Amino acid sequence: MNLLQRTQKNFTQNPKNDILSGLTVALALVPEAVAFAFVAGVDPLVGLYGAFMMGIVTALFGGRPGMISGATGAMAVVMVHLIQKGNEVGMELATPIENLGLQWLFITLLFVGLIQITAGILKLGKFVRLIPHPVMMGFVNGLAIVIFLSQLGLFKETVNGERVWLSGTELYVMLGLVGLTMAIMFLLPRLTKKIPSALTAIIVVAAIVIFGNVDVSTVGSFIREGGGEGLQGSLPTFQAQIFGLFSTLQGHWDLILSTAFILAAVGLIESLMTLNLIDEMTETRGSGNRECVAQGSANILNGFFGGMGGCAMIGQSIININSGGRGRLSGTIAAIALLCFVLFGAPLIEQIPIAALVGVMFMVVIGTFAWSSFRILHKIPLADAIVLIAVSAITVWQDLAIAVIAGVIMSALVFAWKNATMIRARKRLKEDGTKVYEIWGPLFFGSVSAFNSKFDVGSDPEKVEIDFIESKVSDHSGVEALRNLANKYIDNGKEVTLTHLSPDCKALLLKWNPEFATIIKDAIDDPRYYVVTDMMDSEV
Repeated sequence: MNLLQRTQKNFTQNPKNDILSGLTVALALVPEAVAFAFVAGVDPLVGLYGAFMMGIVTALFGGRPGMISGATGAMAVVMVHLIQKGNEVGMELATPIENLGLQWLFITLLFVGLIQITAGILKLGKFVRLIPHPVMMGFVNGLAIVIFLSQLGLFKETVNGERVWLSGTELYVMLGLVGLTMAIMFLLPRLTKKIPSALTAIIVVAAIVIFGNVDVSTVGSFIREGGGEGLQGSLPTFQAQIFGLFSTLQGHWDLILSTAFILAAVGLIESLMTLNLIDEMTETRGSGNRECVAQGSANILNGFFGGMGGCAMIGQSIININSGGRGRLSGTIAAIALLCFVLFGAPLIEQIPIAALVGVMFMVVIGTFAWSSFRILHKIPLADAIVLIAVSAITVWQDLAIAVIAGVIMSALVFAWKNATMIRARKRLKEDGTKVYEIWGPLFFGSVSAFNSKFDVGSDPEKVEIDFIESKVSDHSGVEALRNLANKYIDNGKEVTLTHLSPDCKALLLKWNPEFATIIKDAIDDPRYYVVTDMMDSEV
């Protein structure tokens, strides 16, 4: 398959499915973008512009066709302190500047983009492949719970300035419309898969509400209750004053840069985890490094054109994939449709009932949660079960990025502890009296203590051979332990020989102690595998 064919395949394999799924995603993006804008403390249009710019750039140039990006809650909660501090500083200036915090956010997004692009150039995206499976399952379960909990807030209404739970008829109508949406999404694929069930459910429920004159919360009422004025807006414009505001950052650069690094890390972790999840769902493979560059470019564009930035959205990405959107066309349609809603379709989109969108997200929760984790929890190692539960809990308690980092650290510590106890030393004597230590297992920082305990330098014979045919010296701690051990034998006037060391270990030992060249030996006729010499390597 040539480059042109691969490009066409990635852009769309099924235009109808991509277009319809893109429209479905666009409808689901509206309340999410608006809600996260309220979380960050900015105007809803800033959230919608951010979703559009993130969506269009990553759809066209990202590392995963079919993945959806937009304004997200994980990044919104990080932005709040920056925006509040900026607004405070703006009002304390000799000539007060309103909404200075929002302008600071745009400046911060420029740095976020540069950090993310640098991560892509340095090929750091590949490290997402190192995330253990229990962490991935915990992340997915925690995410499903977070999505579910975020939807519960939509079962509230504003009364006397306070948000209270729906009750009585209003609650029953809301539950009925949510249930109808979920029923359509569950049953329609059993009849036909030619049309997206989510889009059909939204249209059917919206028609019932509009033509039946049913009094329920809609997208428009949701925006107005949150303090917004509506969806109607114009094209995002270049923030001409952004560079002139750098002078207001004196004494606040630490806040800007620290926030930028946190936003960049949160955005990349959530995006790369989403990419990994979609890879598993579609049994294909995206490019993490390319996604890093696309995410960074989109955030820079947000900084210049007044969006709140963002990253990949797991819920919307799953809606897209389940609706048949597998090509870049689906994400492109979603972004363009979202912009069209703002420019031309605000009156119509504002009539869509929130209940329909909640029902769609509830079905996403059901499809996202790894229900198999209940079945396998008692079958997997205890440490993996603890990691899975911990990541799920931390995701709900804190956020996705912290949960993933904590899970990876926990898994790494468990792995290190297990491998630290695996090192062994088989001992035997040759006919000439040489004592041979055959080392088995990895030698690294965790196993150094156990490795040292295997030797009795004072009681060993005059000749000692340490054979690493079934071992690997994995890090500097291991090399240092081996160097110290060899020096102990030499200081005791004994002859020590090191055999079957890896080339990198030999190089480090000789760099520290050139005289070790006389004690490092390689067997020529190895009965277990052929040892390729450096000379043969250089000739290949």
